[in-house]
Amino acid sequence: MDITVFFTGMAMGLSLILAIGAQNAFVLRQGLKGEHVFPVCLTCAVSDALLIAVGVTGFGRIAAWLPWLDPVMRFGGAGFLFWYGLKSLRSAFRSQDALMASDAPARSGLAATLAMCLALTWLNPHVYLDTVVLLGTIATRFEGHKLSFAVGAIAASFLFFFTLGYGAMRLRPIFARPSAWRILEGVIAIVMWTIALKLVLGA
Repeated sequence: MDITVFFTGMAMGLSLILAIGAQNAFVLRQGLKGEHVFPVCLTCAVSDALLIAVGVTGFGRIAAWLPWLDPVMRFGGAGFLFWYGLKSLRSAFRSQDALMASDAPARSGLAATLAMCLALTWLNPHVYLDTVVLLGTIATRFEGHKLSFAVGAIAASFLFFFTLGYGAMRLRPIFARPSAWRILEGVIAIVMWTIALKLVLGA
């Protein structure tokens, strides 16, 4: 294990994952609700680990072999994110959603929550761009030390998602206020639609 390459992989992983996106917004929301936080964080981290492994081992070239894959992923992902944005906007205007106070019981089942988490992860082409394409490309600079790079990037994902999920729980008293939840849902809707628009435009 090359410790320098390990921390390089961790730094690159964190730099790509820190931007607010569909997956991060979902983890933040679950953390604020205190709802299935551990399985959601674990699902996101393991999904990233699998995609990073695929990218580092050189399978990122699959997109070049299947030219139809890119438009299918982009437009399919955009459609899903647009729907999710509408769902969040609807929640922002529903007064009963303000009842998600810090002491409210879980309202969504584990299976439904994980299904949404997996959809936001695996149906978002930006996830593939960051993990498979970008990290996979950077890893080629460390021939002979790709394992160290991959482990560092994977460690970054686990560190980030669990910090985000459980760190958000400290903000729960703030989100006991109805207005705070409405603002959060509105911001999430804007984030989802922005990502969807970028996917459609190919940005």
